[in-house]
Order: sequence, then C-alpha cells, then structure tokens
Amino acid sequence: MLIVQKYGGTSVGSVERIKAVAQHIAKTASDRSVVVVVSAMGKTTDGLVKLANEISSNPSRREMDMLLSTGEQVTIALMSIALQELGVPAISLTGAQVGIVTEAEHSRARILQIKTQRIEEHLQLGEVVVVAGFQGISQTRHQEITTLGRGGSDTSAVALAAALQAERCEIYTDVPGILTTDPRIVPEAQLMSEITCDEMLELASLGAKVLHPRAVEIARNYGMPLVVLSSWSDAPGTRVVSAIPKRRALQDLELTKPVDAVEYDTNQAAISMLHVPDRPGVAAKLFSGIAVQNIDVDLIIQSIHEGNTNDIAFTVGKDALKQAAAVADAILPALGKNSDPSLGEPEVKTEERPIAKVSLVGAGMIGRPEVAAKMFETLAAAGVNIVMISTSEVKVSCVVDAEDCEKAVNSLCEAFDVDVADTSSSCGSCESEEIIPPVRAVALDIKQARLAVRKISDRPGMAAKIFGLLARENISVDMIIQSQRCYNVDGVLTRDIAFTVAEPDGETAYQILANAALEFGWGEVVLESGIAKVSVVGCGMIAHPGVAAQMFEALAASQINILMIATSEIKISCVVEEEDGVKALQAIHKAFGLSGNEVVKVPA
Repeated sequence: MLIVQKYGGTSVGSVERIKAVAQHIAKTASDRSVVVVVSAMGKTTDGLVKLANEISSNPSRREMDMLLSTGEQVTIALMSIALQELGVPAISLTGAQVGIVTEAEHSRARILQIKTQRIEEHLQLGEVVVVAGFQGISQTRHQEITTLGRGGSDTSAVALAAALQAERCEIYTDVPGILTTDPRIVPEAQLMSEITCDEMLELASLGAKVLHPRAVEIARNYGMPLVVLSSWSDAPGTRVVSAIPKRRALQDLELTKPVDAVEYDTNQAAISMLHVPDRPGVAAKLFSGIAVQNIDVDLIIQSIHEGNTNDIAFTVGKDALKQAAAVADAILPALGKNSDPSLGEPEVKTEERPIAKVSLVGAGMIGRPEVAAKMFETLAAAGVNIVMISTSEVKVSCVVDAEDCEKAVNSLCEAFDVDVADTSSSCGSCESEEIIPPVRAVALDIKQARLAVRKISDRPGMAAKIFGLLARENISVDMIIQSQRCYNVDGVLTRDIAFTVAEPDGETAYQILANAALEFGWGEVVLESGIAKVSVVGCGMIAHPGVAAQMFEALAASQINILMIATSEIKISCVVEEEDGVKALQAIHKAFGLSGNEVVKVPA
C-alpha cells in the first residue's frame, strides 16, 4: 500500500515544523510505503525572487529555474535528516533524480512523464522517498532543470501518485480541508467532507488556493483519490472525488487533450429583457418570479451596461418558454421607465428562431486560452454564427441556430478529435450518503479586469478574431458575454462582447484589442480594473430551480449592483464593483446557510 503526501511551504516553514511533519510521516510509514513531496520553506521562494530582482529587472527564465529549484532542495534534505533522526530510513531526491520529465519550457513546464524505476527501488528497500516538488528536468539533450509554475508542488504530488498508482494522494495545508469559502473573510466557513473534482476545478480556478487546478485536472483525468488535510490538526479533511475515468496512458501525462468531449442540447429557448434599469434588485425580481414557477433556467448572461440600462438574457427548456416569457412580461411595469428615453424602454424579446446549445467540456481547458479561440474559429469556418456565449473553467458553451447544431457538433468533434459526450455523469458524484446542498461553496476573485469591445459585426468569425489575438499572447479569458442587443451601424448589425481576464493581463489585452479595433473597424474598447467576481459552485444546483434567484436576492438585499452575469451547469458568477466584493461574498454565503458554529483559525 502506497500513499503520496504533499506538504506546503507553511507546513515546513521552520525547523520545528519540519520535525513535527517528520513525526507525522514516521507514523504513516510504520505500516505502508510513503512518498513525500515538499515545497520550499515558508517564504523562501519569495526571498529568492527578491534577490534576483535586486540584480536584474528581467532575469532569464532559465537562471530563475536554476535559482528557484534550490528552495525545495533545502527542504528535502532537512526532512530526510529529520526522518533519519527518528530512525526512519529516508532519502531525498530532486525532481530530476526522481525522473520527472517535462517540456523544455522554463518557469511553466508541463510534465510529460515520470520514470519511476529509481523511486520504486528505494520504496522496495523500505525507505521514505522525499521529493522536491515544483521541479523537473527537460527531455532535451542538455536536460535542463525546469520548474512547473504556480502550484507546482501540488502538481508534482498528484502526478507522482498517478504514475506510481498510489492508493491516494494527501495534500497537507494550513486549513482543515476544503471550506465553503475563505475563512479569512468568513471565519464560520464550514469544512466539506467531500467535493467532486469538477466543483474543485471551478473553485481552484476562482482563486481558492488550497489546490491548484493542474493538480485537480490530473486527479480527475486519472481517477486519483485526493484528500486535503491540515498539517496543524487531526481534522478528517476533505475527499476530492471524481467519476471513474477512461484509462489513459502515462506518457504525455500533462499534455492530455484539453477537451474531453462535445455536448449539445436542442431543447433550448432564449428570452431577453432589454433596456432594463441598471440597479440592484432587477435580476432578483426576474429570477425569483421564474423560481416560483419552478422553471429550470440554464444559461444566464447579463451584458455590460449602456448608460443606466442593462440587458439580461437566459435560456429555458422549449416547453417553459411561454411561461417564462409571461413572468418577464409581468415584472416589466414594476421596473419603471428609463430616465433617458434615448436608451429605449424595457422590453421582453423571445428568440423566434429555434436554437441549440453546443459546448466543449474538459478539465484541460484551464490555462489554455487557445481552446476557446479554436472553438470560435472552428464555428466560423463552418459558417456558424454565435448567438450567445457563456463560459466556465471546464466548459465553453455557445448558443447557435438549431439548423446549425449538427454542423457545429461535427466540426468541433473533428477539430478537437473527440466524441459527443455522455452527459449522464458529467459532474462526477460524491460517495457519501449525506444530502448534498445545491450550493457547496462561494468564491471571490478580486484580481480581475473587465474589457468590452463595442459594436462588432454580427457575423461568423468575430469572436474567433478577438480571442485568437489574445490566445496568441497567452492571455487566458474568464467570463465571456456576448450582448443580446443589436445595433445598426451604417446598415450593418453589430453586438458588444465583454469578458474578464486576470488583472495583470488587462492592460496588455486592451492594447492588443485597441489596435485591432482600428484595423477592423470595431467600436470603442473599454478597460475597467475595479471589479470583483463572486461565484457560487455546486453540482446540486442542476436540479434545483431558484439558486440564481437566491443569489441575486442576497445581493439586492445588500444593495449590491450586478455588472455582469455568466453561468454554467454548476456555477453562477456575478461581477460587482471591487469595493462590494467582500460584502457580496459574505451576503451570499449567509443566504445559502453555509456557515457553521465553529470558527476556523488560519495559522499566521
């Protein structure tokens, strides 16, 4: 029986902590084989970066890999010495010595394979193998030292567990496990006993730092059981589970296909509320009325505002179209007229043409901006126009004309070399018998910027052009919203497209698109940095109408205005003003009853 354990920087931040962790490892090693992956001690990596920056404002990535890889080497040697002092046979190995082979891409390499022969020899001798996380060696002739980028130790640990076919991988951190939200914002956040890989992927990509998305992706792809535990207590932790995957080769371990499958749904109808007042409570009023009618809502998008008005569009099943449209019509009088008549009066519009939703699904999309760009390019090449766009970390969905659905699906399957999905088990399932609430957790990301490109021609290929330009600069896009309101510009129908990116990428993305706007005749490009994204995540929301209404009502009650909305099957995200971010998270967490009676203390 083999277990892989990973300890983060705070867990091994001092000699005392290293000795305490060694005691814990020794206890585990008394009746099973153990591989231990460790990070650099405390803030060691930050200190090394600071030293390099004191010498050069732009040090080479190769030399930075050489420098930063030393941090973990200090920890593995000290940990091995601590274990040996306890009478536990142990040996420390660098990423290169343990056989972690990566791409020749300094500072952000992906793992290609792990040559397990040496590590297995040490395990057979009864030794605990202590491995330097975050690093590997390239497969090129010169065998360069490489690092895996942010979260690299998590990635190393789960990849080793998959390669060694371990019983499970245990990730030790400074919190008791996966919590319903950040305990530094809501101290009464509850520990979850179990969470699915898909839910964890969404949370990890939203800034929940307990697990890195790349590590979760490997666990999902290879069916590796993960447990997140506290290195400071004996709390039972959180199990991260997934549906049993298809068998995968361990060659090109982290270069598996970014897309698992294509999904489609022809039972879709769209409704838009145009020119509604841009103020707190409008979305709450609409979706509360729809929830009372027990209508399942699929996609919800709220575009960027114009003046003091906004548009909200959503899809429902075909059979519910008239009922949902009646609810929207009924609330129009309560919204009142717009103060500026030139912006138009609130109106409800139903999509007259039959529509379908076509989606790419796959954990490997995270951090690969070329995937969405390729999807839009593929649809454009097939002559398929996109009516709506909605995105999440594990899915990109486009609403298209129903008559184009088959052509879109076939083109995407061919472009990404995948099949149509079996949607019956897309989220994975928790193993416990406890009743799963529709919302499992709430996350906040305040490091986002929002961009909008105004008045783009409403024809195939426009989204492909925008996101292709960004993908070439390796800029990952988060929420993507295509407005439902069309403008007639010199006889050409146009729409707006808005999206969010990581805040450091905002200015670069703006410059790229501002230059493109001049070249292609688009309208204004707008950049806004003072925003926050608050999201609810949960596989259980699929079968629970009213989750969106409950979220929007919580924001309205706190007088928080929603700037953008985007949804997937297991996530609803709202963009709000940055100053409202913490208040929004606290209000939503309280509204869904996720707080417990105990206060979680995060060690300094």
